[in-house]
Amino acid sequence: MATASAQDKPPAGDDWGYTGASLSEWGLHWPYANGDQQSPVNINSRTATFDESLAERPLLISYCLCREWELSNDGHTVQVVPKPKTATFESSAAFRDSRSEQVLKLVTSGGPLPESHEFELCHLRFHWGREDDRGSEHTVNFKAFPMELHLLHWNTSLYSNLADAMGKRDGIVIMSVIVQIGRENAGVKNFTDHLEDIQYKGKSKTITTAFNPAAFLPDPALREYWTYEGSLTSPPCYENVQWIIFRYPLTISHVQMEEFRRLRCHAKGQPPPPGEEGMLCDNFRPTQPIKSRIIRASFQ
Repeated sequence: MATASAQDKPPAGDDWGYTGASLSEWGLHWPYANGDQQSPVNINSRTATFDESLAERPLLISYCLCREWELSNDGHTVQVVPKPKTATFESSAAFRDSRSEQVLKLVTSGGPLPESHEFELCHLRFHWGREDDRGSEHTVNFKAFPMELHLLHWNTSLYSNLADAMGKRDGIVIMSVIVQIGRENAGVKNFTDHLEDIQYKGKSKTITTAFNPAAFLPDPALREYWTYEGSLTSPPCYENVQWIIFRYPLTISHVQMEEFRRLRCHAKGQPPPPGEEGMLCDNFRPTQPIKSRIIRASFQ
């Protein structure tokens, strides 16, 4: 499976941030950041356009039970790279009962995606705030949430690898899950139990506890979502990204949220970036102008 480093790694290193002058200079170093189709955006549920074709063509997700995955802290976020090898297949647009042991991909198709095209899951990334009143990149009716999870997929029907798909037409789809505070989430616990091992930038850990990425999807039937054309939310901010934002949130506990907030954005033994306290939080890009784009909804 393709590595996940291509999404956020700028041409000249990772010397960028989410605050102050660093954020305002994204457009100087990465021209795509000044584009007309940038993400994230505010989702206005009252003006979103219902698209009947989305309801008629269900979003299909065929994820597998991953027995090995890598958890890492790159100083900007927590990244999860699943490594599906030989796995137990579970098909889901209502998680139908069909299972078999074989070598599988983590595949998404249907919905707003091009017909007969498949998109393979590459990695998961988290964005969160220092406080519960912020953290998500997308907002819904101008309301922010404590966290947002992104599942990035690339088009294996058109392109040979992730890097080749970046910035290309129909190359990338990112599924977004809004996260709110409530009851403990068993799926997220697979990760929060290991976060202390990657507290500092540059730390990573290979985990052999089995998990299915579908555990992060709040609506098993995948029926209700918004979709629009946007971009990566971090440098180099390539466009031609199809976004799918699920209507219903995922719930995690306050204790689980605090595990993320204990992470550091600098390497162990090194000082934090100038003007920062060193905590890895508020790692979200502000919403961008929607301009002439249309946000479609799969529901009324």
